[in-house]
Amino acid sequence: MPSAFRFTPLFVALTATMPFAVQADEDKADGFIEGSSLNLHFRNAYFNRNNLNPAERDLREWGQGFVARFESGYTPGVIGVGVDAHAMLGLKLDGGGGHSGTSILPKHVQDDGEPGAAPHSFSTAGAAVKFKAFDTELKAGDLFLTNPVIAGGESRMLPQTFRGVSLTNTSIDGLLLEGGQASFTKPYNQSGHRRIDTYYGSLDDGSKSDHLTWAGLSWSGTENVTTNLYAAELKDIWNQYYIDFDYTYVVNDLVSLNPGLHFYHTQDTGQALLGNIDNNTYSLHFTVNAGYHSITAAYQRVNGNTPFDYINLGDSVYLDNSRMYSDFNAPNERSWKLQYDYDFTGLGLPGLSTSLSYSRGEADLTKADQDTTHYAYYNPEGKNAMHWERDLDVKYVFQEGSLKDLSVLLRYASHRGSQGYAAIDGNSDNDEVRVIVDYPLNIF
Repeated sequence: MPSAFRFTPLFVALTATMPFAVQADEDKADGFIEGSSLNLHFRNAYFNRNNLNPAERDLREWGQGFVARFESGYTPGVIGVGVDAHAMLGLKLDGGGGHSGTSILPKHVQDDGEPGAAPHSFSTAGAAVKFKAFDTELKAGDLFLTNPVIAGGESRMLPQTFRGVSLTNTSIDGLLLEGGQASFTKPYNQSGHRRIDTYYGSLDDGSKSDHLTWAGLSWSGTENVTTNLYAAELKDIWNQYYIDFDYTYVVNDLVSLNPGLHFYHTQDTGQALLGNIDNNTYSLHFTVNAGYHSITAAYQRVNGNTPFDYINLGDSVYLDNSRMYSDFNAPNERSWKLQYDYDFTGLGLPGLSTSLSYSRGEADLTKADQDTTHYAYYNPEGKNAMHWERDLDVKYVFQEGSLKDLSVLLRYASHRGSQGYAAIDGNSDNDEVRVIVDYPLNIF
């Protein structure tokens, strides 16, 4: 457990609300060995970004990742004890110095400051001890986390992990209560750990937050309704609050309607290492599902003079218009998206699916924070900074045979920005191709 860990008021308040059963149901204990599992995950990832700005170099990397995850059961008794452990290995298949930097592979900077070739391999391993009493589970160590305020990145070759503690409770059917604190993160393209920072914010002095503390609940106990409510404190940077609501109305056996909302409020706190932050960001979506087809329209809005920001390299951006290249999250940005999805099971090809979308955003960057020490978005000529992105995903999952569950995902994105937008993103005009092959394997 990291020495910086402390029980903050946010963490204590959550644990105080967690219900406990009257007595333990020891008959349901799987046993340390009997309840254990070992899973392997092989991922081959290729990333190619063709930057159309002649001043920007193209990026191209290719690698093979291996992840082994062991999860034990629990020892018998009122308080069961177990352990989770993992090991990861990344191998470079292509990643010359002139084209590295996609974040699939570790960065290497030469003595002259120019990017060098990524190392041929990198690896990491970690473990967490866990305790379970009744329906409450406590883990301490290296954690895989997925929630709207702290989610490890999963979009590259290897997953991101965090070092800290987590607490979950599932005493009420359909309700998950959770909280925790993390002081370090292992990004998906390096072996070692580092302090937690943010994706868009810049700290020139190299300082980082001591830890991130979170608490939240997830409800799925009402038919066709899901909702989440979370709060997080990134010490001396921000307090962030999140709520979402998703509802599915079934018209008949073929047609259903799905409206939903995501909302974040972010406010600076403590020493405010990233300056003044007062940001409300939300997205609304409406999806029509008809047989094997679905069409989604989404609207997203950032209200604030700083961008919507989140944990660096993570996936804790639960917004409808977070796309392959852009998050459409600039200060005061409004964006729209239209998306079409099709499941080829309707044509007798189970396992094949596709998604096509177009997103467009506009921001008034003349209203962005003029103190660009931490967020360099201010542009006196950026009153109508506009950009758009087209995305195409095609995925096939093998349904049977020796390759069952192996999936191949082809992703293509094309992004263009106006001159006002390019001032904050010099490589905004680009075409991007990613190919990801996943093969999960259950050993026991």
